[in-house]
Amino acid sequence: MNRVYELLRRHPTWVDGSWALAILVICVPWIANPPAGVIGPATWQRVAGAVIAGALALVVALRRRHPERMLLLATVAGLAQLATDAFVLPADFALLVIVYTVAARTVVWASRYALVCALLAPLLAVIRWPSDGSSLLSTFAEAAFYTVCFGFAWLLGDSLRTRRAYYAELEARASRLERERAAQSQATIAAERARIARELHDVVAHNVSVMVVQADGAAYVLDTAPDQSRQALETISTTGRQALTEMRRLLGVLRSEDAPASEYVPQPSVEQLSDLVEQVRGTGMMVDFTVEGTPRPLPSGVELTAYRIVQEALTNTRKHGGPHVGATVRLTYGEGALTLLAEDDGRGSPEELYEGGGADGMGHGLIGMRERIGMVGGRLEAGPRAGGGFRVCAELPFRGAA
Repeated sequence: MNRVYELLRRHPTWVDGSWALAILVICVPWIANPPAGVIGPATWQRVAGAVIAGALALVVALRRRHPERMLLLATVAGLAQLATDAFVLPADFALLVIVYTVAARTVVWASRYALVCALLAPLLAVIRWPSDGSSLLSTFAEAAFYTVCFGFAWLLGDSLRTRRAYYAELEARASRLERERAAQSQATIAAERARIARELHDVVAHNVSVMVVQADGAAYVLDTAPDQSRQALETISTTGRQALTEMRRLLGVLRSEDAPASEYVPQPSVEQLSDLVEQVRGTGMMVDFTVEGTPRPLPSGVELTAYRIVQEALTNTRKHGGPHVGATVRLTYGEGALTLLAEDDGRGSPEELYEGGGADGMGHGLIGMRERIGMVGGRLEAGPRAGGGFRVCAELPFRGAA
């Protein structure tokens, strides 16, 4: 049964052709021996009736392929019945079918035209072929009955068209939402990749910088001070392990889509700045670290941003400050913001190198700082100091955050 239904659904013209053939078969006895008064006595009128029946059968057969054209053909067939006095009632079933089809499938103007024809056709028919001995009231009652039939056919088709349009709008909206969701997902992925790139830069740049400094120092004192060389190598080993641990946790985000980002991504806090400063001091650079105000819990975004800014500033100081450079890091807890100040007394470097992320131009530098601070709604001031060196000052608001 399902196969038959699918076959008929794929070939609707076959179904319509079967109905058209049935109309022709029913019209044959009607035209050969018509009821009194419905077809004129002349032979040409019966021929006209046969032609009209054939035209209306064609309307049914092609109603889905060419609905507007078949509506016009049905109009011509109806007017021909009035003009030739050849009332082919069985074939007029096609008029109901085409009114329904046009209302369900075509544009608005064709549907409205079909409605007007549906309202006028019954009235013209009962006037042209009135029942013998019937009163005016019964004549109009008959017209009203046929009008209701045509009107119901049009309403049924129009409601089907409205429902199809509604479902089409739902599908279009769902498709649009799916595209928007995909675009949002791509934007989220791009933002996550940018964030991971910043994290990788901060982790690798800082730790590798420490390892390079320690390696150079170890090579310099290898023969004269083996104990210092051993200590430098231990620092390199410890720093390398820390870098590997953070990178593994960070890259875990790329390997697992189901795991929450917080499970893998390193999230340093302000409390770890003292460890960072001690690590930098271990490379031989003097760093003065002070905290002003009352420490308090900060949003995780502010904590991470503060840590990465200080880390980036100290990394740049080691890169560009020259020998015997010293740095100052000061954290100030204000009423609604955390203020960071990181400055050094080295020879400094052109600001363009900081903007590009260093002499190699491969890092994030001040661009990464500004992106981080912009994400928490803060401000950044950075540039060479008047007396030499470089200064980075950031204000990170946290009012209302717990």
